Amino acid sequence: MTEDVGARRGTVMREDDGRQRLEFRRSWPDPIEDVWAALTERDRLARWIGVYEGERGPGGTGTFDMTQEEGDHAGQPTTIVECDPPRRLVVEWPQEDGSAMRIDLDLWQEDGRTVLRFVQFFPADADAVDWAIGWHWYLDRLGAEIAGGPAPTDWDAFVAEVGPAYRPA
Repeated sequence: MTEDVGARRGTVMREDDGRQRLEFRRSWPDPIEDVWAALTERDRLARWIGVYEGERGPGGTGTFDMTQEEGDHAGQPTTIVECDPPRRLVVEWPQEDGSAMRIDLDLWQEDGRTVLRFVQFFPADADAVDWAIGWHWYLDRLGAEIAGGPAPTDWDAFVAEVGPAYRPA
């Protein structure tokens, strides 16, 4: 990978209520509509993370299948909490403990670039660093989809490269 790992790294912060907040910021010289399309259009979404089948738009429900993962690909129930093209997308997946995993994606233009802010909250005792490495992988794959470059394909090599940025020795 040519760009510095630190520039692509997510940050985990502790909120006042004890939850952990994982945040990434990425940017591309591409138009906001193109980045939005990579986040939402079926074919483009499938190339970097998976497939969403269901209603689109606020309140839409369906299933999301992370096809880039190993194992069963049954798809998880998914709800589109907010959808304001091409600026904001919020999705939730119910968890076995009754909570919901929520991802907030915000896009805006800044200095001729489209900026993506990715945010996910975790309980105080969750291992957010493991999630950060996983989302770093997927956001690198998103970047490759947007820019047309090579996406990471070897998980072990990827973790060897980026893992130390999250878990310093």
